[in-house]
Amino acid sequence: MSVIILYYKETTMIAKLTPAFKDYLWGGKKLSETYGKAFDGDILAESWELSCHPDGESVLATGQDAGQTLQTWLSNHPAALGTNCARYASFPILIKFIDAKQNLSIQVHPDDDYAIAYENDNGKNEMWYIAEAEPDAFIYYGFNQTLSKAEYEQHIANDTILDVLNKVNVTAGDCFFIEAGTVHAIGAGCLIAEVQQSSNVTYRVYDFARRGADGKLRELHVAKAVEVSTLAPAVNVAKNSDLLVDCQYFAVRDIKCTDLATFTANETSFHSLLVLEGSGSIDSTTETLNFTKGDSIFVAAGTGKYNLQGDFHALLTYIS
Repeated sequence: MSVIILYYKETTMIAKLTPAFKDYLWGGKKLSETYGKAFDGDILAESWELSCHPDGESVLATGQDAGQTLQTWLSNHPAALGTNCARYASFPILIKFIDAKQNLSIQVHPDDDYAIAYENDNGKNEMWYIAEAEPDAFIYYGFNQTLSKAEYEQHIANDTILDVLNKVNVTAGDCFFIEAGTVHAIGAGCLIAEVQQSSNVTYRVYDFARRGADGKLRELHVAKAVEVSTLAPAVNVAKNSDLLVDCQYFAVRDIKCTDLATFTANETSFHSLLVLEGSGSIDSTTETLNFTKGDSIFVAAGTGKYNLQGDFHALLTYIS
């Protein structure tokens, strides 16, 4: 479905966004078939539901500003971001759905310092919420032992890197915080809601000898990966309470509503609601709209109190 933005003060218009789509070779069809994504291609690996990143920007689809990117609109309405976003040079997060029909590559993301210095982009800390998991679905999450740099390089060179990765079986509802530097991969059969820093920097460590559309082996980035990887086992800081993650980049709450829930988007941060299951409506003092599975709702900072009504499961993200 579409992303919906709830404006405030300067305009009372509610506008839908067209997400950016990615057809990476490991993707499937679930986002089109069960999450309502209007994609006419064969494979839909990711839908970038809330994005101002130049590699895949959300675009206003309706309203008086239809055709503008979200980034353009926010540039004209900066108060909609909230005061907590003043510490960032650009829109701070990217929210997406990921459908892994095949295993993703073994990969790692750099931190801010490295990414800014070498990639002209942000680093990437991210949270994975397992929305769906087929039987025996798994992820790779860090190493299962502490390695030296030489041992790490040897496992990559010998194609034995999988032997030293921490393989974790997953079920729907599991949550993981993937800190920059953590070697990781999404396994086949996972459908994930991801909240991350606004970044598109990924270093591939291992890719199962897969070939791209051009018939060539997909590029690896071993030297950079070795530089940025954390070589000790990862410790998951995602919580079991409704507050899944609260870090310097974003906070995420798990919202399960069967009737009515009330929240307040004050001047400190926008709110973003990603609907995983069910349907309902959002009602502020000026606007009411309906939503369903697959929708993402952006509530501008300063909107104040708003009500969510219905039977649904969603992730609520903001900048704390």
